[in-house]
Amino acid sequence: MHGDSDRRNGLWATAAAFGFWGLTPIYWRAVEAVSAQELLALRVLWAVPLAAALLTLLHAWGDLRRVLTSRRTMSALLLTAALVGSNWFVFLVAVENSQIMQSSLGYYINPLVSIVLGFVFLGERLRPVQWAAVALAAAGVVNQVLAVGEPPWVALFLAGTFGLYGLFRKTIAVAALPGFFVEVAVLAPLAFVYMAWVVSQATATVVVADGGTQWLVPVAGLITVTPLVLFSFGARRIPLATVGVLQFLAPTGHFVLATQVYGEPFTASHVTTFLLIWSALALYLGDLFRRERGA
Repeated sequence: MHGDSDRRNGLWATAAAFGFWGLTPIYWRAVEAVSAQELLALRVLWAVPLAAALLTLLHAWGDLRRVLTSRRTMSALLLTAALVGSNWFVFLVAVENSQIMQSSLGYYINPLVSIVLGFVFLGERLRPVQWAAVALAAAGVVNQVLAVGEPPWVALFLAGTFGLYGLFRKTIAVAALPGFFVEVAVLAPLAFVYMAWVVSQATATVVVADGGTQWLVPVAGLITVTPLVLFSFGARRIPLATVGVLQFLAPTGHFVLATQVYGEPFTASHVTTFLLIWSALALYLGDLFRRERGA
């Protein structure tokens, strides 16, 4: 009975995490008067004390000390910090420039990018169904290139950086929260110097933003940390296949917001692209469920 309750709590927590991520464009659009560069810097600066508070609450400083004493782990976390920082920045630019649909496409593609990275870097063998899923996703990207005349760079960058982030985090022995704290702590000095510079040059957009926006900006830390905590709690308590399904709540939220709330164009070429991507994901999820059941 206790196990059922634990799984149920894990399911709700994981669903809440991905649902939360799917709705974050609403927040970032609400503070779009602030430049993407400043939002990234402020997001990092607010995330540091919140992550530190969680380490204290969860008595996890011992885990952090073990991370700090490993040169290999710290080197890897410097790289993951650069990946997650660039991913956040491009996502913020996408939201700022009404390209939420591209972010949706990127996060739909991401699991398939991870499959390819596992094949290339970890020597993981791909089953025929996985090759078919990757081929369908590639066809979706090619279709968008032919229709628009250029690759969907935002989508590919988001999928690529997040896929590489997952690859490196998979290969280093560090829990989610201590690793995240190191990543934002590494980025914090750069963020602080940048904010100090734009304020000294009187070019800081956050300073001239309206009062409502200025009150909203500090919430960026909560927006960053809250889904991470929910995911860390939930994902350990439910099967991998369930996590695989739930992760698509995030790009689905982006897709619905882009098309139904923010009025981004959804053309015939978009329909073809997304149908190919969704077909690829159907194959991917079907294969994931079969493996989970077999295990």
